[in-house]
Amino acid sequence: MQEMVSKWSKIRSVRTRSMGRASTPRKGFIYPEYTCSFIPKLHITILTKFEDNAGTSENCLNVPEDKLSERTVDSVDIAFDELNPKHYKKEEDPKFFKSKITGRGPLVEGWMHDTPIMCSYKLVQVSFEVWGLQTKVEDFIQRCVRDVLLLGHRQAFAWIDEWHGMTIKDVRDYEHRKQLEANDKVLTAAQEQQAEESKPACVD
Repeated sequence: MQEMVSKWSKIRSVRTRSMGRASTPRKGFIYPEYTCSFIPKLHITILTKFEDNAGTSENCLNVPEDKLSERTVDSVDIAFDELNPKHYKKEEDPKFFKSKITGRGPLVEGWMHDTPIMCSYKLVQVSFEVWGLQTKVEDFIQRCVRDVLLLGHRQAFAWIDEWHGMTIKDVRDYEHRKQLEANDKVLTAAQEQQAEESKPACVD
């Protein structure tokens, strides 16, 4: 029987050793804990390479010759591929967005033939070695990864005015701020849920 247990934990309390408190944010740090007996059977690997072309490289990630026949090539169009409606925001739609700083956008049909252009190559490998579930789970994860990549790259284009001209240090600082913001959101949601669950039940 397979079992999975997950929980969110907050690091930082009055009982935390001083050295631990010094290395964690004052508001605490949220991290997930997972206990799952079948996770060792699940492997997901994503390799990335960026090239100055429109996806014309045949094997830039150097997939071994004996594995090429197993590979499926899927071209992702950030402007015209269908996005899950629950993630759609018009201000993040490359068909409507125009950068105030660079003047790029909106993207129209055939935009991938314009220059200059950059392609993000991804090699997504998924393995779930559980009899009876392998094919369905692997296909499902591949679809989920594609959805994440489509959304993420649309946002990268639509947020260009936020990151254009950043140095590597600027990017790292930006990532750190976003991590703290995400931690605060998760902590607030957890506190609200805990408060809701602690309310006395009403009995008619």
